[in-house]
Amino acid sequence: MDMKIIFLIVGIAVVAFIGFGLYKANGLKSIQIVTKVVINGSKEEVFDMVRYLNNFPKWSPFLAQDPDQKYEVKGADGTVGAQYHWNGNNGKDLGYQEIVEVNEYSFIGMKCDIQKPFVAKPVFNYYFTQKSSGIEVKQEFKLESGLVDAFFMWLFGAKAEMEKTNKQGLDLLKAAVENT
Repeated sequence: MDMKIIFLIVGIAVVAFIGFGLYKANGLKSIQIVTKVVINGSKEEVFDMVRYLNNFPKWSPFLAQDPDQKYEVKGADGTVGAQYHWNGNNGKDLGYQEIVEVNEYSFIGMKCDIQKPFVAKPVFNYYFTQKSSGIEVKQEFKLESGLVDAFFMWLFGAKAEMEKTNKQGLDLLKAAVENT
C-alpha cells in the first residue's frame, strides 16, 4: 500500500477523532452535577458537619484518596471567608475552597480555586432539607471551562470521575454524622 494512502487514512481518522471529541467537549464546557443523600441526624449536626471546615477531613473524598494530604483552615471557621487549603499527592494537588454564603440550616455556598493538577474554579452549593427519613443534603457542583479543557475532560472521562468523587464525599458525610 502506498505511504500517501496510509497517511491520508491516518489523517482522516485523526481529524474525525478530534472533530468528534470537540463536539462531545462542547457539552462539557458547563458541567452541573447534583448529588443527594439522606442522613439520619439533626439538621444542626448535618449542617455543622459541612459548615465547619475543620470537619471536612472527616468526610473529604480527596483525603480518603490521599491520606497524606496536608490541609489548613484559615479565617473564622464556619463563616463567610473561611478557607480550607490543601496540598496533596506530593505537591501535585493544590488549592482551596472558601465559604461564600451561609443561610442558617438551609444553604452553604462554597467556591474552589484549584491550581494543580489543573486550573479550575468550581462551585459547590449545599442545600439542607428536613425529610421524614432524616436530613436531605443536596450537593450541586458547577464547573465552567473552555473548549480545550472540556476536550481533555472528555478524553479522560473526567465528568464520570467527578460524579464518583462527589457521591463518595456525600457517602462519607453520611457516615461521619451517623457514626458520631
